[in-house]
Amino acid sequence: MAVVLGTAGHIDHGKTSLVRALTGQDCDRLEEEKRRGITIELGFAWLDLPDGERLGIVDVPGHERFVKNMVAGAAGVDMVMLVIAADEGVMPQTREHLEICSLLGIRTGLVALTKTDMVEPDWLDMVTEDVRAFLAGTFLADAPVFPVSSATGEGLEALRAALTALAGSLAPRPRSDIFRLPVDRAFSMKGHGTVVTGTVISGRCAVGEALCFMPPDLPTRARSLQRHGKPAQDVAAGQRCAVNVQGLEVADIERGFVLARPGELFPSSRWMVRLTCLASAPRALRQRVEIHFHHGTRECPARVVFRDRDKLAPGETALAELRFKEPLAGVFGDHCVLRAGSPLRTVAGGPLVSPLPPELRRNNPRFAENLRLLAALPALREAVDAPAAPKGDGKAAATPKGTAKARDAACAAFSAALLDLRGATGADEALLRVLSGLPRNVQEAGLQLLAARGQALCFDKDAHAWIGRPAFDALLAACLQRGADLHRKEPLKPAFTRGALCTGWSARLAPRLTQKILDQALKQGELAIEGEGLRLAGHEVSLAADQAGLRAALLAAHADGGLTPPNLKDVLEELGVAPKAAAPVLRLLCESGELVKIKEGLYYHGPALTDILERVRQWFADHDNLDVAGLKEITGLSRKYLIALLEYMDNAHITVRVGDQRRYRGR
Repeated sequence: MAVVLGTAGHIDHGKTSLVRALTGQDCDRLEEEKRRGITIELGFAWLDLPDGERLGIVDVPGHERFVKNMVAGAAGVDMVMLVIAADEGVMPQTREHLEICSLLGIRTGLVALTKTDMVEPDWLDMVTEDVRAFLAGTFLADAPVFPVSSATGEGLEALRAALTALAGSLAPRPRSDIFRLPVDRAFSMKGHGTVVTGTVISGRCAVGEALCFMPPDLPTRARSLQRHGKPAQDVAAGQRCAVNVQGLEVADIERGFVLARPGELFPSSRWMVRLTCLASAPRALRQRVEIHFHHGTRECPARVVFRDRDKLAPGETALAELRFKEPLAGVFGDHCVLRAGSPLRTVAGGPLVSPLPPELRRNNPRFAENLRLLAALPALREAVDAPAAPKGDGKAAATPKGTAKARDAACAAFSAALLDLRGATGADEALLRVLSGLPRNVQEAGLQLLAARGQALCFDKDAHAWIGRPAFDALLAACLQRGADLHRKEPLKPAFTRGALCTGWSARLAPRLTQKILDQALKQGELAIEGEGLRLAGHEVSLAADQAGLRAALLAAHADGGLTPPNLKDVLEELGVAPKAAAPVLRLLCESGELVKIKEGLYYHGPALTDILERVRQWFADHDNLDVAGLKEITGLSRKYLIALLEYMDNAHITVRVGDQRRYRGR
């Protein structure tokens, strides 16, 4: 398993010298660093392990002015080596670096007590006790302390052996399989072009793969790879690597960009974080305060917004919404660090709960429920990651079938909460992987269990897009309510177009989700197809008494007219009915085929028009063309009707006009 070690500690406590003594590699590469004798930028080295792997080492600066660089380097490490000089003991950056490591979720490490050649044995014993007292209550409380001297070599073998053992004992961290490499350096190499370096924090990447820098979504390709200084065909999570990228200049790339595959990350300007204010913070974090935000190798300003309080006191933990001026790309479980600007120091941090949270407005009926679900996500995810129960001998048990079922059940509960937060829009596989931080196979198992229980459904098999059953049922109910409203508004209309039925409730939905809802309503017998439209299954056109009388009167007037139907205006005036009141009844008669609209104000009784069209068909059996005179010959009608009938037949594609003649289409 690939492991990365990070150093931490106060300036001039010998971090870089210790790495050089352990590995033979000098991490200070800048001329200014060598001249001033202090580390400014991140440095990188490696230690060869007995199993053939290399332990990657990130050496961080200790000066308070370069803490932002330290955070960038610590973002991808698996374990920490806290370096404390024996002649000085615990100092301000010792404390701050340890707090940063804790906020970044690092839980494994050891302590190197350096410069032992510069102190007496009694002093060393006293400093060791002070260090033990300082570490009490931290994740390094039980960590071994190794007295070492980079100058004399004393203690180096024991420290090297401890690092090897610690790296071998680390359990694999639960990681997403989304490839991500936060960039900490970008430079140009002669004969290669632009190269970026960083620690792969999740997933894998191979030579030749299409990649992009997020943000701002700059496309590129992995021309070649190096892993811990050696050429490689692929790189994986936990490995330090260099990527020779194609088609970009060094000026195009900034520290803080994330190298990933296209379409796998979704930058957002709002995150929900489970924020802990350090007990050592000088004051509470106030509502809407602007702070320095660190995530991966990126630093940017952010504003803190609390939804259930006005401030976060030292030692307290709560959900907080972080807002950025430019979108950032994150994955559930990522850790971040917040630093105050005055004085400049670390004050808070914690894990990312949602990189794409729902809108949290108090007037939203789901405000309280969404907050509750967001707060529950870390515990739900922890249940998915829970290891197998230990055996009687204390060793971890192999994953039995029952444990796999329990994991799938926990994953199903976690996925149900994520889909509930997504609401009506649902989420596809790529988005769910960002929201969950789970590997694809684990996530799929949970979703399939949800589907089997009827708690979620896949509405787009190509994109593997899912929606929770409660949200789907709510959309289905909204669809049926829309249909009921349309029928109530226009009771004489037998059916409506798909567009009319979907207006309102389907706004911003994926087209396939809208279709899935219509299909489900049809399958359940709640919608029915009527001609080219849709209607509620129980809907029947019913006329009021006055409308039924109007229908009969209109039909009788046109039936009596035969081939010379009356002018509609005259009929309505005689009946004393306004055109607006007659419109729905006329539409009903036309939809049933009992009347046919020839032009505005002229309607034919259906059988009468059928008679005319049959005469036309017979005419064309013996003639190639038809004109006004020909139609007059076969119908005996006046020009008033002839022109309207010829134009109707053209529009109905029964005839086609060629000059003043018509030719038969036969439709």
